[in-house]
Amino acid sequence: MVELAGSDPANGVRLVTSTVPAGVTVIGNEKVLAVPKSVWPRPVVGDVVVMAAPGDRVSEVRPRRNVLRRADPAGGEQVLAANVDVVAIVCGLDRPVKTGRVQRAAALAWDCGATPILVLSKADLSTDQDAAEGEAHVANPGLEVFTVSVAADTGIEALRQRIAGQATVLLGESGSGKSTLTNALLGWDAARVGEVRAGDHKGRHTTTERHLFELPTGGCLIDTPGIRAIGLPADLSLSDDQFADVVELSGDCYFRDCTHTSEPRCAVLAAVAHGTLAAGRLEQWLRLNAEIASAERRSDPHAQRQFERKRTKQVYKPTKELKQQGW
Repeated sequence: MVELAGSDPANGVRLVTSTVPAGVTVIGNEKVLAVPKSVWPRPVVGDVVVMAAPGDRVSEVRPRRNVLRRADPAGGEQVLAANVDVVAIVCGLDRPVKTGRVQRAAALAWDCGATPILVLSKADLSTDQDAAEGEAHVANPGLEVFTVSVAADTGIEALRQRIAGQATVLLGESGSGKSTLTNALLGWDAARVGEVRAGDHKGRHTTTERHLFELPTGGCLIDTPGIRAIGLPADLSLSDDQFADVVELSGDCYFRDCTHTSEPRCAVLAAVAHGTLAAGRLEQWLRLNAEIASAERRSDPHAQRQFERKRTKQVYKPTKELKQQGW
């Protein structure tokens, strides 16, 4: 058995491998352990828990280093995994790589203190692998990019060495190749692999729950179900590391609270105008900040009502002016 950080099997301290309706499963124990209501926080994949004698239930969840979370489409937020080192954002090259989706996933990784990396899977199905990799580098400066193909057995070893000894979460939409990649990195068929639709290359959610596997190189790998929406939590702040180019330029803006939208003497807008900063980078920065602000308003009913009133005034103001002019 590979020794994993935080676990101490001799003393009943184990790593959670999956959560099931009846409880959780842990490394080195085939039983489903019950989780009493008194145990808080509720354990998730990646948690280190203490097994109570005689080893049929959880008595404690050890303090977490971090949690990878997203806004829950049903409301509130959802914890995807605990004690994460690396978030591998998996995008299949059998379909367009969505920069906005990559940036949202990277924001979640930076938020929890993990390092995001971009994995371009299914490289053998790409019509121009080099161009796709180059575009990914340009759209996501500072993000490590790994181009892999399980079918052609390329790039797998480099990725395996990158995540060796660390807790890595695979994050991506259904059909992006996460389960196939999991099996390749482990060296055995641990995860069930499904087919994708021929029309849009979408998967059928072969993986239905998060599951943790021990890596032969040390550390662990967490395969996750395909995620349709990567919502940002209300209290998330964009990391300076994610948009280092925008942050560096903003230091030269005339106004300290510059929003980089219409202010005079804005260094960021000037850089876009002169072509030294890609317009797409600023658009992504603005879009993510707007999404976070929207999440904050939704979590605060009073702020949401104020926003709606302001927007209503903006909509009806031109109509009112036209009426005053006799139209």
